[in-house]
Amino acid sequence: MRASVEVADIFRAAGPAYRAAHTGQLSLAQLKVMSAIEHCRTAALGGHVEACEDCGQRRIAYNSCRNRHCPKCQGAAARTWLAEREADLLPVSYFHVVFTLPAEVADIAFHNKAAVYDLLFKAASETMLTIAADPKHLGARIGITAVLHTWGSAMTHHPHVHMIVPGGGISPDSSRWISSRPPFLLPVRVLGKLFRRLFLSRLVALHDAGRLAFFGAIAHLAERRAFLRHLSPVRKKRWVVYAKAPFAGPEAVLAYLSRYTHRVAISNSRLIRLDESGVTFRYKNHRRKGADRQQVMTLATDEFIRRFLLHLLPKGFHRIRHCGLLAGSARKASLALARELLNVAAPSDDDTTDEPDNFRPPCPCCGGRMIVIEVFERWRQPRGPPHGSPSTGSSTP
Repeated sequence: MRASVEVADIFRAAGPAYRAAHTGQLSLAQLKVMSAIEHCRTAALGGHVEACEDCGQRRIAYNSCRNRHCPKCQGAAARTWLAEREADLLPVSYFHVVFTLPAEVADIAFHNKAAVYDLLFKAASETMLTIAADPKHLGARIGITAVLHTWGSAMTHHPHVHMIVPGGGISPDSSRWISSRPPFLLPVRVLGKLFRRLFLSRLVALHDAGRLAFFGAIAHLAERRAFLRHLSPVRKKRWVVYAKAPFAGPEAVLAYLSRYTHRVAISNSRLIRLDESGVTFRYKNHRRKGADRQQVMTLATDEFIRRFLLHLLPKGFHRIRHCGLLAGSARKASLALARELLNVAAPSDDDTTDEPDNFRPPCPCCGGRMIVIEVFERWRQPRGPPHGSPSTGSSTP
């Protein structure tokens, strides 16, 4: 069911004025994302007409923009990704671990997204793999699925990495599966200390290599001494690594991943209204507990758009990554060995769905099969149906 207001509605209503007011200040990437969301599932992108084989009911389906920052287009992408990941799940407990950058470093990350977000991924994953391999803790090779989020609930800049980690790993000699203790994976204080050391040492190396840029209020950090002074208090802070209780089975892992992997800065379901006062939406105030945590905020429309655009990722940047046992070409062999050590059968290659790639929802009138009877190009409208023929409008999933 369509939300009462969507990000696309906000961009269509206020986007032209926002672009005019910020001429020369918006990047080409930001302009492209705004355009893609505004035109998503409209005649601007073309589409097709479907008709029911049984009752003749017609339905117009407009094409999706498929931009990874579009709230509408991420549902289908998440379903496809999850179907591929389901076969990777092992019959063990899974943990959720979060690595977050402190505010002083987040300011630097904002102006150096590709370099610092990549460093966040690498430092967090190396921290997990190193501590897990230590015989004092787990003493095993683990697997990690990591997802980058750059926003807080109110769309402020808050870069952090969510990790889904099996509760155990393969021993160094590959002879057995080593399980973690039921409610516990790895010590978070130890993880925080190593993460802080790895991240800061490599951030300084990026500065020394001239790979960081500084603008506005932090322009002075381009000078090395000022940069080191800025980081000095951060070195003494405790970097919080958050570990949740293990999931209640593989199904819960998939449910979690479906909500987190392809999420954008704000989903359409959180939007309440768009009016002369601005955009009103729901958010979580993490400083409160219980029912008071869910609150409502209204932002001026320009400020809402500005915050949304803060979270555009650099071109080609991968926000979902796999490490350890789940990395690259070694994934299949590692999972096969893990299943062998756990004495569980591998998923059958025959467990494929008969659903065709071009599956369309059934007829809303009689449940019959819908077939494509017309395709129309961008900026064109379909030909009108014959007189008396029923018709409905919709969009591609």
